[in-house]
Amino acid sequence: MLLTLALCITLVSVAQERQEPDHMKAVQVIGLAGVKKNTEGSLNVENGNLTFVYSKTKCNVATASIQQIITGNDSQRMIGGTLGTISMLAPYGGGRALSLLRNKIDVITIEYRDANGGLHGAIFTLAVGNAEVIKEKLIAQGAHTSLTLTTESASDSHLQPEAQEQHR
Repeated sequence: MLLTLALCITLVSVAQERQEPDHMKAVQVIGLAGVKKNTEGSLNVENGNLTFVYSKTKCNVATASIQQIITGNDSQRMIGGTLGTISMLAPYGGGRALSLLRNKIDVITIEYRDANGGLHGAIFTLAVGNAEVIKEKLIAQGAHTSLTLTTESASDSHLQPEAQEQHR
């Protein structure tokens, strides 16, 4: 009985982890018109638009106008801003050691055309795993891309076939 209850709780928690949130937390690094650099907000794809919502303001890009989608992995310092800069002054190299602590993030870059045909680009950072979800949603709603490889398969392409099998 207790084992069954534990198994049910585990299955429910796994199912909840697989559910995709409607709006994913994101940081618009640069690129959207009228949005300041490094603005935090939420990113979503719905009704044929990529929507970035920040402080009660929405910025939409029509998915049909998106010509390229590039995803990748990166990392950023855990301690940033003024505190991160001041920590560099710590004695005995302690500040340098703090700069080695990093968070993994996903990056998605889009290239799109505005109503007048002007070419624009925007870069977003997201939690790990979310960039591919956004990319799949964009393609499903009419966005174009010439790159169809996932970041994992692209990063593993330099490995020998045997090493790829061991890596997975």
